[in-house]
Amino acid sequence: MNEVRLTLGWVARAVRGTLTGDAEREVGAVVIDSRAVQAGDLFVAIRGPRFDGHDFVADVMERGAAAAVVGRKADLKVRLYDPTVRRDGPSGPPGTALIEVDDTLAALQDLAHEVRTAAGTRVVAITGSAGKTTTKDTIAEFLSARFRVVKNTGNLNNHIGLPLSLMQLRTGPDVAVMEFGMNHAGEISTLVAIAEPDVRVWTNVGDAHLGFFASPDAIADAKAEILERARPTDLLVCHADDPRVMARAGAFAGRTITFGEAAGATVRAHGIEDRGIDGVAARVTTPVGERALETPLLGRGNLSNVLAATAVAVDAGIPLDAIVASAARLQPADRRGAVRRLRDGITLIDDSYNSSPAALRQALDVLAHSPRAARTVAVLGEMLELGDHSTRLHQESGRAAASAGVQMLVAVGGPAARALADAAVEAGVPVESVSYVETSEEAAAAIVGAVRPGDLVLVKGSRGTRTDVVADRLTAELG
Repeated sequence: MNEVRLTLGWVARAVRGTLTGDAEREVGAVVIDSRAVQAGDLFVAIRGPRFDGHDFVADVMERGAAAAVVGRKADLKVRLYDPTVRRDGPSGPPGTALIEVDDTLAALQDLAHEVRTAAGTRVVAITGSAGKTTTKDTIAEFLSARFRVVKNTGNLNNHIGLPLSLMQLRTGPDVAVMEFGMNHAGEISTLVAIAEPDVRVWTNVGDAHLGFFASPDAIADAKAEILERARPTDLLVCHADDPRVMARAGAFAGRTITFGEAAGATVRAHGIEDRGIDGVAARVTTPVGERALETPLLGRGNLSNVLAATAVAVDAGIPLDAIVASAARLQPADRRGAVRRLRDGITLIDDSYNSSPAALRQALDVLAHSPRAARTVAVLGEMLELGDHSTRLHQESGRAAASAGVQMLVAVGGPAARALADAAVEAGVPVESVSYVETSEEAAAAIVGAVRPGDLVLVKGSRGTRTDVVADRLTAELG
């Protein structure tokens, strides 16, 4: 693979901009947060809902940025040029420069695309309603047995985050594993055009972000944008057990590998053993052999993510024994099903990063299959972005909590969370064991004094509900 040297001239050509400055000057990191700029960096002035990067151009120049990418008609709030001299040299600190473009966001995306093309790195892209981050991390782990791998960091997976993540390709890695996030139609199409993935992984279609779509089928159609712009040599790895995925996978122009429990899956799990908080085990059949595989990741949803990663790794030539060994060492990403052992035999499942009805059902299934605890306790935050479906889906989730054997429930949020609590009572959870509060701070105060030795506690909710506050207080006071 190729290392990519970014000079101001190269950048200006990539973004179709007008450069005022030294074309041969090399730049460091590409940054959109003015607070993170260091000497020699390239600052891209993005206009956001709360801030306009153009307001901070003078500041980053004073701090030694090599250049700023700015809009042609931007009001920079400061004269970067001395009006008494030629307009081909900045009047700011020596060595600073400007690249003027029509649209700074498009420029960032164009720059990322050119870096991706110049590097020649193999790009693996992941989409799905749930499990993207775990699948990304697992693919990266499996492939690192043979290749030099980079991946998205944090939640840099949208039309701004993905271009920033792709800047890692400047170092010439063998493989880049990138998750694609979206909550509206057209977003994945944009990401595909930027990243031109060689391998596309479609994990599932669920009900996350249903408030922005007419139906789950509309979500599937938006996710199906991952199939666009495919070359005959490109690979699609898709979920054989998801009918909405499979109904659309036939439109892919390249090769296809499937994963799941279905009899015809290319990479198939059978003889599955749910171990609750101790993970999951299965026999896995692949085109290159069969192995017993086990992982400490929780539940069948995570087993599905491991199967997807196995499909990618097998196709890339990673030996099955190396895959099995890696699977046994996997650890969940922060707040995505992390198991914490607290004092007095209390066990916390911190799944507070986010939630959706499908993901919540999978988490509750882990409770149902866990070794016997004193009680199973769930602190469930409201699931956001469900629109007109919210009340119904929360009621279904309350019934699912009862079916999973939850013995104490705290619901957190607005009216939808109250509907979840009421449905749980109607489904059989004793009314005295169910409570409803509006904030996670209230939930934390209630739960810390209520848990008993030996309890198994699940904490899960949408990010906006901030159930991480509950997990952190439990850990701080009972850890």
